[in-house]
Formats: sequence, C-alpha cells, structure tokens
Amino acid sequence: MALSLGEGGGSRLRRQLESGGFAAGEYVKQLSQQSDGDRDLQEHRQRIQALSEETAQSLKRNVYQNYRQFIETAREISYLESEMYQLSHILTEQKGIMEAVTQALLLQADRDDPALGARRAAAADPFLPLSAKEAAASEEGRQRTLTTLLEKVEGCRDLLPESPGKYLVYNGDLVEYDADHMAQIQRVHAFLMNDCLLVATALPNRRGAYRYDALYPLDGLAVVNVKDNPPMKDMFKLLMFPESRIFQAENAKIKKEWLEVLEETKRNRALSEKRRLEQEALPRPAPTPLESTNPFEEEEEEEEDPSAEEEVVDLSLEWIQELPEDLDVCIAQRDFEGAVDLLDKLNEYLGDKPVSQPVKELRAKVDERVRQLTDVLVFELSPDRSLRGGPRATRRAVSQLIRLGQSTKACELFLKNRAAAVQTAIRQLRIEGATLLYIHKLCHVFFTSLLETAREFETDFAGNNGCYSAFVVWARSSMRMFVDAFSKQVFDSKESLSTAAECVKVAKEHCKQLSEIGLDLTFIIHALLVKDIKGALQSYKDIIIEATKHRNSEEMWRKMNLMTPEALRKLREEMRSCGVGNFDQYTGDDCWVNLSYTVVAFTKQTMAFLEEALKLYFPELHMVLLESLVEIILVAVQHVDYSLRCEQDPEKKAFIRQNASFLYETVLPVVEKRFEEGVGKPAKQLQDLRNASRLMRVNPESTTSVV
Repeated sequence: MALSLGEGGGSRLRRQLESGGFAAGEYVKQLSQQSDGDRDLQEHRQRIQALSEETAQSLKRNVYQNYRQFIETAREISYLESEMYQLSHILTEQKGIMEAVTQALLLQADRDDPALGARRAAAADPFLPLSAKEAAASEEGRQRTLTTLLEKVEGCRDLLPESPGKYLVYNGDLVEYDADHMAQIQRVHAFLMNDCLLVATALPNRRGAYRYDALYPLDGLAVVNVKDNPPMKDMFKLLMFPESRIFQAENAKIKKEWLEVLEETKRNRALSEKRRLEQEALPRPAPTPLESTNPFEEEEEEEEDPSAEEEVVDLSLEWIQELPEDLDVCIAQRDFEGAVDLLDKLNEYLGDKPVSQPVKELRAKVDERVRQLTDVLVFELSPDRSLRGGPRATRRAVSQLIRLGQSTKACELFLKNRAAAVQTAIRQLRIEGATLLYIHKLCHVFFTSLLETAREFETDFAGNNGCYSAFVVWARSSMRMFVDAFSKQVFDSKESLSTAAECVKVAKEHCKQLSEIGLDLTFIIHALLVKDIKGALQSYKDIIIEATKHRNSEEMWRKMNLMTPEALRKLREEMRSCGVGNFDQYTGDDCWVNLSYTVVAFTKQTMAFLEEALKLYFPELHMVLLESLVEIILVAVQHVDYSLRCEQDPEKKAFIRQNASFLYETVLPVVEKRFEEGVGKPAKQLQDLRNASRLMRVNPESTTSVV
C-alpha cells in the first residue's frame, strides 16, 4: 500500500503517536503487514524523521521562550530579595536603638531604686524556661540553677567553675549538621549562660543526662542566620575561629528565639564588661578609720598596712582592651610572630602585677587565643601539609612554638614532619635498572636530608638540650627506614656479592658525612645490616662450594694449555692481582701451566670472595667470614688429599703433589696475609690449617671426595 507524505498523513501520524494507548510493538507489526515492500518502509521512516525534527524545533522554541521568562522572574526575585534585606536591616537597626534606649532608662531607674532593679532583673528575660524564671528571683536561685546544670552534664564541673554572677539564660535541644555536606551528625543540648555557651551530647540510655562536648566564650562567638533551603531549614551557624558549626532548631519560632537571645546576651555581656572596666578605672576613696580606744590597734594597723594595700592593675589601656581582637587578626592573617610578640608584651606587663579577678578573666581570654594559635602552628607542622622547602620551611612555626613554651611539642612535630619528608623522598625515587646507580641516589637523598635536618634542629633547638635525645631516637628510626629500602633493593633481589659490597661501601661513605655535626651512626647501620650481610656471605659461600665440588667431580689432573700467549699473560695478571707473586714458577714452555684447572679456578674464586667479603667486614662478621673461608678451603684440600691417596699413576701422583704444594705453600699464606691485613688481627684457624705437617686423613676405602 502507498503511504502519503502530505500534511494530512503527518497530522494523522502525530495524533496516532500522541494517543495514550499507543503501543510501539503493535504499530511496527501492523506497519510491516500492510507494507508492500522496502520502498513503503523507507517513505514511512522519512515521515517519522520529519515529524521528529519538527517536534525538536518546537521544543527548542518553547525552551527558549520559557528560559527568557525564567531569567526575568529570577531578576525580579533578586530585586525583591534585596529590598527585603534592606527592610530587615532597617528594622534591626531600629530595634537595636530602641533596646539601647530602654536599657539606658532601666539602668537609670536601677541607680535610683536598687530594690526595684533587682525585682525587674528576676523577670526581665522572656526566654528563660519556667524553672529558670522562678530561680532568677534572687542570686541564690540563679546559683542553684547553675548547680543543677553541672549535675546534669558530665565532665563540665572542672571546666565551668561556680563563680559568682554566672547564671543560665536559655537552653534547648538542637541537631548538629556537617558544614560541608549538610549531613546530620548528632543531637545536642545547648546551655546559654551569661558569659559562655555550653554544648553537650545526650548520653544513651540515660534520660536527661548529657556529656560535655564544647564550651565557647561569648566574646569570640559569632551567630549567623542560615537561609532556608528545603529540606534544610530552621538552621543557624556558630562561628568560633578557626572552626564553625551548624545547628538546626525544632521549628522557626525556636530558631528565632535562639538568634535573639544569643545576640541580646552578647550585648549584655559586652555592656557589663565595659561598665566593669570603667568602674575599675575610677580611683577608690580610702575608708575613714573609726576612733578606737584599743592601745594595740595602732601597732596592728602598722603591721597590716603593707599587706592590705593591694596594687590596682590598670587594664583600661587601649592595647590591652584590643588584645584579644588583635590576636584573632594576627592568627587569621598568619602573622604568628606578631601574635607571639603581643603575648610577650602582655606577660611582661603583668609579670610583677598581682593576680586579681580582672586579670584572671583577661588571662582566660588570652589563653583561648593561645590555644587557637598553637593549633594553627601544629597544623603548619603536620605531615599533611606540603613537604616542599626542606627543613627550613618549618623554622617559622617551630620558633613560635618554642617561644610559647611548647618546645617538646615543637620537637615532636618537627621530627614527624621531617620523617614524612624523608619517606616521601625515598618513595619518589625511580628504581633504575642498575642497582648501584639506585643506591647512589638513595644514599644521596637520605643522608643529605638527615644532615640538613640535623643542622636545622641544632639551629632551632640550640637552647633546649633536652630535645637532642629525641633527635637521636628519630635518627635511629630513620636509619631503619633507609636500611629497609636498601636491603629490599640489594639483598632481597639476590644481587652478586661484589655488587652488594659496593653498595654497602657507598652507604658507609655517606654515613661518615654525619661526623661533620658530631653524629656517628655507623654502628647503627652495622647492626641493622648484619643479618642481611651474613645471609649474603653464607649464600655466596654455598655457591663456591657447589662450583668447586662440580669441578672436582670432573677433575682429570692434567696441565692447563692456554693455547695463546695472550691468555697466559692474562692469567698471570689475574694471579698477581690475587696476591700470588710467584706464579711464574708454575708456568711451563709455550702456553702450558703446571697446575690443574680446578686448583687455578679455586684460587681465583676464593681470593675474589675474600676481597668482596673484606669490603663488607665489621667486627660482628668476624666469625662468619672466618668459618666460611675454612669451609671453602677444606673442600679443595680434602679433594687433593683424597686424589693423592687414590691415584696409582706415578706421574699423576707427582702432579697432584705439585698442586697440593701450591695450595699449602702459596694460596693459604696469601689468604692468611690478606685476611690479617683486612681485619687487623691474625686468624688462628687459618694458621693451624697451613701449619699442618701432613695432609688431612680420609677413609682409604672411600672412592668419593670427603667434604
């Protein structure tokens, strides 16, 4: 059947596709049955494609039109939000002015009638719970309320002493949320007092009981309203440098109460503090003494006068009043030196002054800033920070911690920082194909870092002799980390003894650099490497013994024919380098050598083992090296002795005796002499082996070598 592409067909197709009961499978099945061939299907496909493009264009036009309307609406909402914010700001300012006027009138009335002021204070706060309103009738009631609070919250009695004038203002349940991901953290109960805010967490399975979580003075606390963004609503943020916390109230009314009572309590606190400082700054008239008939009163007064007169500390100076805020600014701007200078100035000013209540309160504020400054300096030295810049990059934070009296903590953090830096530098080293090249880089990186750390430590902690023991302990642990990386590359990878000897030699030479600063860690590197070196010596000893046994099994006791003069010259040089100076007497005509190939190969291999082992030598390896040499030599000596006893041919027997003479009179003295030169003392076992008057006895009936 023919399918039309006209407008009527297109509208019918559109209505068919838009119908609610449209089924794609049935539609395709029906279309296939009614189609006359491939051409009809192609035409129908083009019609659907045209309808799809038309629909896409219509959708684009609608989206563009709606997008323009959305932009205009968003602009209007932004204008409205700005106007509402300005209106809210104006209302807040008016409210503050009215409250200030009301507060001034009430203060004036309190001065005129103190009794009326006390009664008004008991019922003035509308945000107090009912029990708190009843308790606020007198100072004793407020004190009882605070005592009840201390009993309900575990862990706050020592942090929140019962001082006169401290009372509960407001309290309630809140939900804390994560500031970054807005995920619920925990349910808390907040207690607002007239000078601080206490946050406590609920104890499980104990109704009405809480555990101390945090305490924030109102002087350093800022309250910020968080705009509702459903489902996150009824929230407000508390800012306490350098951290912040977000809490959610039960509803909008309670959130509003929290915001208002926090702001009002902060204002009252600032006003009372200002009034107290003004009163302290006023001169106090001396009380007029009453006349008395006591004849001893004059003498008692003379004795009590010096102690009765207490010096008044002047805390009304501008720099003292602004000290907490200046410390906050210095910490925020990372001016650590300026913050510590301010603290030193305060300590110098209050050094010889009496400790009065105002001084204690000032100290409490300053101590909170000192804690914040210490936390920031500790973070500066933490290994999580960037480790670039070397040890000098830590000098600033370390010096300020020392000035704050935290030399022990500064030492610990400095060494942890340097340990992380050294570990990172070792981890970043590329493992080269050549082991010796990698060991050169490893030693350079490690010992250079260790030397720089030691010099910086000596500069930073010059006046703290007690910290040097901590540095020695740190150096030992760092050396253990170095040896782990060293052994993994040298010994675990089964390198040859010559390569291992060269690597250990490089490590020892770099370790001697530390003697420039009076630090000798050679004994530590020896103690940490002794196990791996023993294993390497014993492993190479076993290889030599197996190779010697294999050559012994194929021994024909024939002279060596080197074929060319160059080969003979090369063998002479090798023997001369091994210490065998009289090798020429064992060479014959042309290119012949009057020794067995087995004995010559054994001599070269034994002397090479001795030379490499002496590079690794230190006193703890003396017996291991000596026993290994004796075992190697015994294999050759026993084989020669056995061959001499079993051989019947007179010519071969004479040749075997010549080889035995070479071993006893030439090789063994050279081994003994070289061992004594390298170790510094003779070896009795080698002397006994050389001075034996006869060859070792073996079982005459045996037909195999005895080992």
